[in-house]
Amino acid sequence: CTPPAMSRRVVRQSKFRHVFGQPVKADQMYEDIRVSKVTWDSSFCAVNPKFVAIIVESGGGGAFMVLPLAKTGRVDKNYPLVTGHTAPVLDIDWCPHNDNVIASASEDTTVMVWQVPDYVPVRNITEPVVTLEGHSKRVGIISWHPTARNVLLSAGCDNLVILWNVGTGEMLLALEDMHTDLIYNVGWNRNGSLLVTTCKDKKVRVIDPRKQQIVAEKDKPHDGARPIRAIFMADGKIFTTGFSKMSERQLGLWDLKNFEEPIALQEMDTSNGVLLPFYDSDSSIVYLCGKGDSSIRYFEITDEAPYVHYLNTYSSKEPQRGMGFMPKRGLDVSKCEIARFFKLHERKCEPIVMTVPRKSDLFQDDLYPDTPGPEPALEADEWLSGKDAEPILISLRDGYVPVKNRELKVIKKNILDNKPPPGPRRSHSTCDSDISQSALEEVLEQIRVLKETVQAQEKRISDLENKLCQFTNGTD
Repeated sequence: CTPPAMSRRVVRQSKFRHVFGQPVKADQMYEDIRVSKVTWDSSFCAVNPKFVAIIVESGGGGAFMVLPLAKTGRVDKNYPLVTGHTAPVLDIDWCPHNDNVIASASEDTTVMVWQVPDYVPVRNITEPVVTLEGHSKRVGIISWHPTARNVLLSAGCDNLVILWNVGTGEMLLALEDMHTDLIYNVGWNRNGSLLVTTCKDKKVRVIDPRKQQIVAEKDKPHDGARPIRAIFMADGKIFTTGFSKMSERQLGLWDLKNFEEPIALQEMDTSNGVLLPFYDSDSSIVYLCGKGDSSIRYFEITDEAPYVHYLNTYSSKEPQRGMGFMPKRGLDVSKCEIARFFKLHERKCEPIVMTVPRKSDLFQDDLYPDTPGPEPALEADEWLSGKDAEPILISLRDGYVPVKNRELKVIKKNILDNKPPPGPRRSHSTCDSDISQSALEEVLEQIRVLKETVQAQEKRISDLENKLCQFTNGTD
């Protein structure tokens, strides 16, 4: 008779044992894209239920491309780009609370936030909604707060982490003197109350940004010299990837209550690409994508030993230059899709779909617990004052339909905006003529109508251009 421990080790029950990865058909890829060749360990790709954004090669500055998800196939070489940076773009991140807003970080030391229209613009987008200036060296990392509206984090090669209120264009907090060397990555916990960072000084730090304190620190979670990555699990544990002394790639799982000893530490292989971890808190699966690898490995994290359970590897022939990871609300629940990656090659972007095969066509509750939706749980100033809130969850039972374009409004605070004191001392300057409220509203209304007309014309021109392209392609 087999002892119970043995029998359990033979086959561990998990609904994710048979997760199955598959690339889409050739006509569902995005072709003819010149993916950036900058050497930087970010994912170079960001996706949401509406768009895929990819950092691209561009002469004299930095640019990225934003494609509507449905715009598959060959991308026109004159397709409009987002071009405002004066040096290469190193990282991009979609706002989790507005699918038309994306932030970009660049070697030019700035962070820019962009509004992307639902229609394809006719010309390059060159005007950001707001430019955030505060770093003295290139900015390689950006990440939106998971639950507070308009809170954005940036980390630069000046070893500085800055938190911004994008809605006012102001710096909220600067975390100085915490990192002695280059910051490799920064991640939020589930409710955005803590940060985890990895650094070239081989330390993993857990930081309370509002108290500006390091609350836990681990020296050398991996002994090797190459970059470490760290992310928070939903339960507050920390998952890391790094290298051993013998240059083997490792993964680790850590508990903040006892940061000295790992809960799990596994060797993987001797490849030298940095492993980028992508985490799905709903299924508790971590996907590891190495830059330059041609595979995606995935693991289930549980409360039972050995805690990090290898599930499978998706393998392909070509190495990946970068990787985008779709949020849960952008997946096709009718096909039991539990993850979708957007793999960057040298000249194309290839979606890879991960599914759990099921016989039934019904909605699979166990695969799709309620997941973070697009509504923020807090305002920026509430979060700054010390409030925390879990993400506001939505059901995917009937699928998720993205909301229409919502504009990001930036209201800059300005000392000149303060109202002058009331009373007779106020002198009437030339610009202070008594415009009645109704006249002002009429002017504003005319401006709004003009704006709408311009947008409608741009859309019309864009449609005509597309028709012309189809026509000329048809006659070739």
